[in-house]
Amino acid sequence: MKSFVPLLLTLAVGAGGAVDAVAASSLHHSHTAKAKAKSAKAAKKSGKAATAIAARPAIDYDGETVNFSEWQAVRDFEDEMVARDGFDRAQVEDVIRHARFIDSAVQLVKPAPPGKPKNWSAYSDRFIEPIRINAGVRFWGENAATLARAEATYGVPAEIIVGILGVETIYGRDTGRFRVVDVLTTLAFAYPEAPNRLERMAFFRSELENTLLLARKEHIDPFSLLGSFAGAVGMPQFMPGNILKYGVDFDGDGIVDLRGSAADAIGSVANFLVQHGWDRTNTGPAVFPAAVAPSLAWQPLLGGLEARYRPAELDGAGVATHTALPDGRLYGLVDLQNGADPTEYWVANANFFAITKYNRSYFYAMSVVELGRAVRLARGI
Repeated sequence: MKSFVPLLLTLAVGAGGAVDAVAASSLHHSHTAKAKAKSAKAAKKSGKAATAIAARPAIDYDGETVNFSEWQAVRDFEDEMVARDGFDRAQVEDVIRHARFIDSAVQLVKPAPPGKPKNWSAYSDRFIEPIRINAGVRFWGENAATLARAEATYGVPAEIIVGILGVETIYGRDTGRFRVVDVLTTLAFAYPEAPNRLERMAFFRSELENTLLLARKEHIDPFSLLGSFAGAVGMPQFMPGNILKYGVDFDGDGIVDLRGSAADAIGSVANFLVQHGWDRTNTGPAVFPAAVAPSLAWQPLLGGLEARYRPAELDGAGVATHTALPDGRLYGLVDLQNGADPTEYWVANANFFAITKYNRSYFYAMSVVELGRAVRLARGI
């Protein structure tokens, strides 16, 4: 397989002609030098040998060679990339031709079989556990100043950022081993049968486009990007589109590097939450334990991913919290089902629902809150 660094130089030229090949080469070498410097700095800290983050990874998973370019939907996509983004057709075709079909990604995105009850206790046990807590204590200690700066800049508490990074990748330990181009090409054009198949295929086509846009912007080989089976990248597991929208160069080195920079990951997570409704003026808890009345008048309040109800409305429907809710804010009712055991009920504010925009799940958001709290307590704060 030939190098894709020349590919990205050509893509940069095709984007508008403002950068010639010599200038593009200079930009690439500048980026590579910065990447190596950042990698060396991280390696010095960890005691490991430094490697450039742009180095192409070897494939260590099963991937089938498929001529995607024979598919009409793929050719239409290539047309759109040329017309909308100014890419050179031959170079886009070259990327698609070298993409592998990943059947495991297809299997992993299939809906879970029906009938298995949700169980918050079992789910939370996977995340609120000693490995993540101890790793979180170390991460917080090593990045205390950066976390404090992010909290001051964005208003997002350090424990929430720590909770997200711990749940997502155990602070960069498990960031995924799939080439992002492979899985996104597979899911963009071979998504399994599902009620929302067309919607999901459109999403992954958009993310494949964003991957090439990101590679062009950062002057990197698109095949150097590794991630999850769904294409999420780096310590915070951002999709490529979210890297472009919400990624922050929080260490000020000129690169948004969510794979090698803890500072960039911290700043980017905080920025994402703010852009999705985090309210820095709401400094209290994000959730409050609640009890519900036998009348079931509260049931219509369940569901949704936003705070919509005033405290008086919750009280009138038979929802009681152990502590008085601050007035002047809206809340939502959250149910955490426990299989055969009683369901837990919580009242959540807008900051809790901002976390659900990261992952559209009550379980996920609550695990972030609980892991961050556990790490904070383990640090003795």
